[in-house]
Amino acid sequence: MPDILVVGSLNADLVVRAPRFPQPGETISGEDLQVIPGGKGANQAVAAARQETNVSMLGRVGEDSFGAFLLENLKSNRVDSQLIQRDDASTGTAIIVVDANGQNSIVLSAGANGKVTDADVNSASFSDFSLLLLQLEIPTPPVLSAARRAHESGLRVILNPAPAHKLSNELISLADYLIPNETELSLLTGLPVNDMNSTEWAARALLEIGAKNVIVTMGSNGALIVTNSQVTHIETYTVNVVDTTAAGDAFIGGFAAAFLQDKSLEEVVRYGCACGALATTKFGAQPSLPRKEEVQRFMSLRATKGSEAISS
Repeated sequence: MPDILVVGSLNADLVVRAPRFPQPGETISGEDLQVIPGGKGANQAVAAARQETNVSMLGRVGEDSFGAFLLENLKSNRVDSQLIQRDDASTGTAIIVVDANGQNSIVLSAGANGKVTDADVNSASFSDFSLLLLQLEIPTPPVLSAARRAHESGLRVILNPAPAHKLSNELISLADYLIPNETELSLLTGLPVNDMNSTEWAARALLEIGAKNVIVTMGSNGALIVTNSQVTHIETYTVNVVDTTAAGDAFIGGFAAAFLQDKSLEEVVRYGCACGALATTKFGAQPSLPRKEEVQRFMSLRATKGSEAISS
């Protein structure tokens, strides 16, 4: 029986390494094109499955070769794909340029991801699951429908608001854990986010409109937990960064898997940080997602600076 239901996107990532991002109107040379499984929904599904949780995914892919490629990849990662439909639209794609510092620039083409509907969501039996993972690479109405269904069925909901845009107060309040990065937090709230204090205040703005728990991922600065009872900064791990693609998705998958083990929120976030840090040490989206034994070994050998309770 699957523990986690992921409702979200599946993309074929078309990835090119380049020394830097091109300027407008400029052509630069890059390395060979790679086609890599991606999409925030599929990334998070695979990330959680590699932590040895049972995962099912709901979404859409095209009837093209990319669709078959993505479904086969989910199968090889032991993610149940029975709730994924084939569509006459093209499979979603992402054009990704990775620079010499491992930073990425991404352009999405939604394709079949844009065809996910409320009816797709209503085809699933939510009572079969314990946890729902959501992102925003599919239309917002089925995301909201999934959150409502989960709430009615007693599932905990993790919402990663990416790509960020304004959300209804209802959707924000239906998420048990809202997990944006700093850029997404700023776009959600309309507030500047440029240091620890501004991050805390922007997260508090989400609490004021109904968010229950806000976890802000901050890259090399770790993560900030902001709830009505605590504000705690969790340090992350220092690694040699190769490619930041899917690091946030690795964090979400690790967070979800650790959450199901009844760990403290600080432990859950620290485990997510370890997964995210490890993902940056490898190239590509899903190929970079670490497995459980790799994370456990990494955490046993490496130490963070710990956590700091900023206020309570």
